[in-house]
Amino acid sequence: MTTKTTLDCSDIDNYLGKTMDFSPLREPIANNDIRRWAHGMHYANLLHYDPKFAAESKFGKLIAPQSFPIATDDGHGAAPACVGRIADSHLLFGGDEWWYYDARVSAGDIISNTRVPFDYVVKETSFAGPTCFQRGDNNYSNQHGEPVAKQRSTAIRYQAHAGGDNVNVDEAEEPVWTDDELDALEDRKFTWIKGLHDLGHKERWWDDVTVGDQLAERVFGPHSIASFTTEWRAFIVNTWGTMDLRKQDLLALGFTPEMAGYENDPDMQLINPSLTDGAYYGPSRGHLFPKYARRIGMPRSYGYGASMGAWVTDYLAGWAGEHGRVVHSIANYRGPALSGDVTIQTAEVVDKLVDAEGRHLVQVKHKMTNQKGVTLCTGTAEIALPKKAG
Repeated sequence: MTTKTTLDCSDIDNYLGKTMDFSPLREPIANNDIRRWAHGMHYANLLHYDPKFAAESKFGKLIAPQSFPIATDDGHGAAPACVGRIADSHLLFGGDEWWYYDARVSAGDIISNTRVPFDYVVKETSFAGPTCFQRGDNNYSNQHGEPVAKQRSTAIRYQAHAGGDNVNVDEAEEPVWTDDELDALEDRKFTWIKGLHDLGHKERWWDDVTVGDQLAERVFGPHSIASFTTEWRAFIVNTWGTMDLRKQDLLALGFTPEMAGYENDPDMQLINPSLTDGAYYGPSRGHLFPKYARRIGMPRSYGYGASMGAWVTDYLAGWAGEHGRVVHSIANYRGPALSGDVTIQTAEVVDKLVDAEGRHLVQVKHKMTNQKGVTLCTGTAEIALPKKAG
């Protein structure tokens, strides 16, 4: 007889709707923080790293990608979606919904985050049995109190044993790419980058976009432990001493001992800071170490959910150009970016509209796959574009 397992999530109720503490930045944003983010997210847009190009733009200076606010958070946006104890549990990032406002981030800004746990639901899944889908809001604002972005993140929390029990061992080995295949990938990568160069400082007019238009594909990878590490280092908190870190107890959240540890612990950072780096110890170590990836339920090293969300925003913002911007997006994560795999992004224009604020918007349906056609992410987004006069 099979015993049906349950997942006790009742402790989450004690936190819903209550503002959490956060870890403030110790210094204002610097241009090199912005450059490091663009580099880490594979976003070769000159607007975010080249001073000459940026000076000639409508902004007149280097500005951060729209995806940048999450780089200023101490928990990759997951903190308000990971409150309350769930005993002996693991966590994966399940998706994001973003709202972007008028204020853009540049050097000298200080970004704050008001974090509020939102809701949760428990569902039965083939991956882990009873699974908690928990959501929380991150409200990013600048030093003037101007809202920059709102992120509603989704965490997937499940019984620890279910991760290890459901690893797809057939995916344990990385694919092997020939030199010719890698050369062909570089050509595909540069096609998208060249599109950014070709648009330059010009407008992408709303008038010229047609329902059914396909956005040029964006390709990057193969992913590797080195590329995942570059992404990890782009999050400001992952450099020692950059934030006044809040105290947290990962064991109290129900994380297993090998996935808890001292990640971002302010006291231990003054004693032995290497123990506070989640890339080496604690809940993030599965991204870089296959041994721990398999305990989470992944066959080998895998990328960060927060990075996937940034890839979505950057892809769409790059297409919109400096005169347009993403105003809203939904990204549902269906699978991880595994080491050795390539990520391919595509999108289609599915609607054009003028909203109640008078903004000229296009709606796109976007998709992210790997080289095998396995879906990593799906969603929709609304992008504001300039309208021709008359």
